[in-house]
Amino acid sequence: MAKKGVISKLVAIAIWLTGILVALAVGFGMIDGVLSIRWIPSAVTVVAGWIVVIATILGAILAIFDK
Repeated sequence: MAKKGVISKLVAIAIWLTGILVALAVGFGMIDGVLSIRWIPSAVTVVAGWIVVIATILGAILAIFDK
């Protein structure tokens, strides 16, 4: 496998960080009630938001330890 260049590593990190920020924004938006899912009760949306936030944080921590 060819070694990655510095630019491709920086792009990969930027994309990874963007994904984390978007996931956290969506999760917290669901928790705060700013984002809702039509025809699904708000309590379910809040629980799903917490699942998104917790899974994102755990995934980020595990990815950091994996490197």
